[in-house]
Amino acid sequence: MRQALLSCTSLARNGLIGLAVSALPLADPAFAADSGFLNAISGLLDFNRQEVAVLTTALALLGFSVLSAILLMHTRIRASKSESRLLATIEGLQLQADRYRALLFAEPQILISWAAGDSRPRISGDTSLLMQQDAPLRILAFGTWLPPEPALQMDHAVDALRESGEGFLLNLTTSNGHAVEAMGRAVGGQAIVRIRELTGVRRDLAETNLRLKMLMEETAMLRGFADASPFPIWAKGAKGALSYANAAYVQATEAGSEADAIDRHLELLDSGHRTEMDRTLANSSAFHARLPIVARGERRIYDVRAMNVGGGSVGVAIDASEADALSSALVRMAEAHRRTLDQLSSGVAVFDGQRRLAFYNESYRKLWDLESSFLDGNPDDSSVLDRLRAARKLPEQADFRAWKAKLHDAYRAIETAKDTWFLPDGRALSVVTTPNPEGGVTYLFDDVTESLNLQRQFDRLNRVQRETLDSLAEGVAVFGSNGRAKLFNPAFIKMWKLAPEALREEPHIDTVEGWCKPLFDDAADWRTIREAITSIERRTDVQLKLERNDGSVLECMSLPLPDGATMLTFHDITDTENVERALRESNDALKAADQMKIDFVHHVSYELRAPLTTIIGFAHFLSDPSTGPLTTKQAEYLDYVTKSTNALLALTNNILDLATIDAGAMKLELGPVDIGKAISAAAEGLQDRLATDRIHLKVDADPNIGSFIGDERRVVQVLYNLLANAVGFSPQDATVGISAKRTERSVVFTVTDAGPGMPPEVRDRAFDMFESHSQGSRHRGAGLGLSLVRSFVKLHGGDVRFAPPASRGTTVICEFPLQQAVQRDAAE
Repeated sequence: MRQALLSCTSLARNGLIGLAVSALPLADPAFAADSGFLNAISGLLDFNRQEVAVLTTALALLGFSVLSAILLMHTRIRASKSESRLLATIEGLQLQADRYRALLFAEPQILISWAAGDSRPRISGDTSLLMQQDAPLRILAFGTWLPPEPALQMDHAVDALRESGEGFLLNLTTSNGHAVEAMGRAVGGQAIVRIRELTGVRRDLAETNLRLKMLMEETAMLRGFADASPFPIWAKGAKGALSYANAAYVQATEAGSEADAIDRHLELLDSGHRTEMDRTLANSSAFHARLPIVARGERRIYDVRAMNVGGGSVGVAIDASEADALSSALVRMAEAHRRTLDQLSSGVAVFDGQRRLAFYNESYRKLWDLESSFLDGNPDDSSVLDRLRAARKLPEQADFRAWKAKLHDAYRAIETAKDTWFLPDGRALSVVTTPNPEGGVTYLFDDVTESLNLQRQFDRLNRVQRETLDSLAEGVAVFGSNGRAKLFNPAFIKMWKLAPEALREEPHIDTVEGWCKPLFDDAADWRTIREAITSIERRTDVQLKLERNDGSVLECMSLPLPDGATMLTFHDITDTENVERALRESNDALKAADQMKIDFVHHVSYELRAPLTTIIGFAHFLSDPSTGPLTTKQAEYLDYVTKSTNALLALTNNILDLATIDAGAMKLELGPVDIGKAISAAAEGLQDRLATDRIHLKVDADPNIGSFIGDERRVVQVLYNLLANAVGFSPQDATVGISAKRTERSVVFTVTDAGPGMPPEVRDRAFDMFESHSQGSRHRGAGLGLSLVRSFVKLHGGDVRFAPPASRGTTVICEFPLQQAVQRDAAE
């Protein structure tokens, strides 16, 4: 074990020594030759074994440190060499950058750059090119060295470059008048703007480009204007060939396009007019004529203007059809105006700026009795006045010269003057002098002699009217179209207790209403009166009854007058109103009594019907053989009872029908009514009476008369009542007639009796309820038959009437409509 440990120690020692020895030449060869160091190492080998381990560890650490120092030294040597090469490269790049920078700024310019994602600009170059002060960031305030519009344009261009990389190239003029070029590009993730001054050829080129752009814009604008023009415009070259045509020209010549018009040499003017235009342009620089042209298949009048421009010519055709028509119409109107003036009763004379007569009408010549030859010679104003004065046809003047000079002031006036001349022959003339806009004066003479006479008569009539109104018992007030009181009489003042002085100030109707309200304060009636006075469109008569607070009653009427005024009249009808009120109350009492009578009859009719029905039923029951035999007297009495109850029931039914009609509850069951069957049904109910009274019934109706729309039961009831009435009024052995005929619009039934006839006073009330007049005949009844006839016919929309009275007998005409709609109920 000890031997093994010693062997390991020796081996380690020898290894460390070998390692140290082998490492020394690497560190420094001089150490290897140092014998002292080797001897020291050898001496160490003789140390105690216990220190061997410590020494071994120390030597290992020492060897590691030495090795690390050597490696670090080698690394520093290599880094020094690399740094030397990098510095040489940087110096070369710096020299190259300086050369490029010198080349870049060989001419005055400014560079502005923005790195991607960085909003801070880098500005380099000669900023004095644009600004005097040394403030590079002020360059970005474009408004400090550019006019407003170019500055705004520059702002938009830079924003577009930085946001979306859109390049730009702008030629700008600074506020100092220097021409600069601004170019923006996106290069290598950076936005770069270069601004440099334009000089020499570049400046000339920029100015030329700018001028070209302006000319192109101006040309485009002019072409756009020409194309938008509604008038045909064209241009021709030096040889007369068409070189340009606008859209209106293309449409006028019916070409497909501008190129089509140029290729086909389509001309707007015909050959004769073109030749005339070319000849005129060859001798002068412009051509103008009004010519007829066929454009789009329609011949119209155009004002054609053409002129020489450059080596060719341009032309335009302006539609003058309307102007030509207006010109012709103006000539015709002037002629018609002259003819109209000749028809006027007023004398008209027009003198021009040289005061010579330019126009006169026939009334003027007749008014002054002047010769046509004299007036047609265009005399001056003074000559006309002198001739009229010599003939004593002008007003007498103490100083005629001054009067004429004052009259001639109208030639220098600006407003119309009016005067009245009183002539020596008793006539009065109204003279109006109107200065003409183009110079001269127009005289208008009207004979107002009759008008003045009428005015005097009118004044007299006004005085008479005033006195008449003052004497009226009715209150009268006239309000003008402006609503103010123009005229009033004392009765009006007294009736409304007003002050005459206040009314003379022409108060408004609102003010008058306030004064009158203590006596009458109904706002609705006053509003109606106010609207009748102040309304413009609805000018109608208004009639009101005013019950005043003092118990009096006035009848108010408004009457629109032709001059726009309104006349109010107030009439005191207090006494009349009191009498009318008393009569109305009496009439209401009579109506109430009549209604009570009708209600009583209706009530009694309903009350009678129930026992009558019972009596009739028991009478029929007693007459039945099953109830047992009756004696002759009993059968006779029972027959009398049956007939009387049947008559009473018919009367009651008639009363109930009338009550139903009066209540508006009667309804018609409409359907086809056979006219022949209706007459037969009505006659069948009268066979016993006809046989008893030996009355012959004569029916006159066409078997093919047909039918009409109505209530068959009510029609039969109408005919039955008419026939029953006729039989009752006719004597025995007489003839009663009924006829029916058809017209275009109705069916007419006519019933005639042979009775004594009806006097006029009976005819007027014959159709009224409970009106019964026997007139010496056998007719007896309650007077309901004809009343029912009239009610049922009216429900059908027809009419019933008496024929004109004859010497004997009565004829009733009953008419039912065919086509018009009939009433279905009695509510109407």
